[in-house]
Amino acid sequence: MNSQSISDRDFANFQRFIFDAAGITLSPSKKALVCGRLAKRVSAHGLDGYAAYFALLKKGDAPEEVQTAVDLLTTNETYFFREPKHFDLLRAAATAHTGPGPFRVWSAASSSGEEAYSIAMVLADCLGERPFEVLGTDISTRVLARARVGHYPEQRVRQIPQNYLKKYCLKGMGDQQGTLLVDRSLRQKVRFAHANLNERLPDLGLFDVVFLRNVLIYFNGETKRQVVARVLGPLKRGGFFFIGHSESLNEVNTDVVQMAPAVYRKP
Repeated sequence: MNSQSISDRDFANFQRFIFDAAGITLSPSKKALVCGRLAKRVSAHGLDGYAAYFALLKKGDAPEEVQTAVDLLTTNETYFFREPKHFDLLRAAATAHTGPGPFRVWSAASSSGEEAYSIAMVLADCLGERPFEVLGTDISTRVLARARVGHYPEQRVRQIPQNYLKKYCLKGMGDQQGTLLVDRSLRQKVRFAHANLNERLPDLGLFDVVFLRNVLIYFNGETKRQVVARVLGPLKRGGFFFIGHSESLNEVNTDVVQMAPAVYRKP
């Protein structure tokens, strides 16, 4: 199958499907992506095309297949210590923290875990024995499973500072050569859970810092407003909110105050 195998009507159906499921707007330029990512599922079910696969999803008796389709149609591009200045600000916020209880950070679109583990490395380094918690959530169960393992190809960890590599990562040997595993003691500080930002969120508790980076670019204006409102709900007063440098809250009415590029604080 190729991008010519899917009709405009079928592509429009999948555009509506992923918008309803995840709030993501797929542009017409994503037609080849939809084809490429769903072709194996069409074949796996022995179906004769994308229309039949869409009918299977809409039937209502295959929730696991719906989750698989959502996993495949959501973009999960991330890497360690992306936009490093945010981690400098995280360090400053954590160091200044004097409140009761652990310092809590939420990586709201954590993908395969690189952001959540980057956060945990900074907090472990600057807080020492003081308690902290990191929660990573994502709509994709597939990437969450990878995140929990914390095992990455060596080329994906090049941006981790050398002292953190030595302190928090184990280098693969033998048949694991060319890979790194996040140390168990750090992995135990990070919890991953399934959450759809386009729906009512589960009770996650309150957070001192929330990361929602490089996600808003996939939403239209109304969806963006709804998602930001949901995500800011669990952020404590005085807490920090990070978005991606290619994003802004210009169209969004919130009570957060911009402190730096892509950095906001809840008064």
